[in-house]
Amino acid sequence: MNWFGNRLVTVVLTVAVLMAASVFVTSFTNNIKLPDNNQGYEPVQPIAYSHRLHAGELGIACLHCHHGAERSKSAGIPSANVCMNCHARLTAPWVNVKAEDDLATKEKRKPRLIISPELKKMYDRIGLDDNLRPDSTKTPLPLTWMKVHNLPGFVSFNHSAHVRSGVQCQTCHGAVETMERVRQVSDLSMGWCVNCHRDANRNGINGTPRNASTNCIVCHH
Repeated sequence: MNWFGNRLVTVVLTVAVLMAASVFVTSFTNNIKLPDNNQGYEPVQPIAYSHRLHAGELGIACLHCHHGAERSKSAGIPSANVCMNCHARLTAPWVNVKAEDDLATKEKRKPRLIISPELKKMYDRIGLDDNLRPDSTKTPLPLTWMKVHNLPGFVSFNHSAHVRSGVQCQTCHGAVETMERVRQVSDLSMGWCVNCHRDANRNGINGTPRNASTNCIVCHH
């Protein structure tokens, strides 16, 4: 009986140790990242711009703001001029503007200009006063967005070649239209890119056959 009991305890302890080791190794390997793998990177931006709102709810196309992706290597980050095409008039969420309009009507006065805190940051940055007129006491400065997707210097990626081939933005960037703050979804490793090219060669892109090169010099030149 003692022999059986000791044997059982040994087996149970061995299984427990192996399970604990398996959990540790799995957790450790899942968190190992190669150099320049910034998967999950989600920097805080100077202005809390919501892609979920603009690209998701409002349905604004990626190329409306990142128009360089269609014709150049870089997708480009929109200047404040692009933002001001809409936000010269839209200064706050509609519910806040409507509440002020209703209150002004009740109090028989002219509605005050309502500016959201995040848009106030942009207006200040580009040198506007509280009435959205140029302020001589402010020096206009560009918006300093934090870049999310960074490739090593020895890698060349051409946005236009991919966009013209029918590759969707979400293929590399994930479902940006659902993100309140953009993060890097894919690891953007060489293996990930090569496998994507191989898949395009086997299955085409949106029903169109493609010949995506896997030659080193295409990306490393």
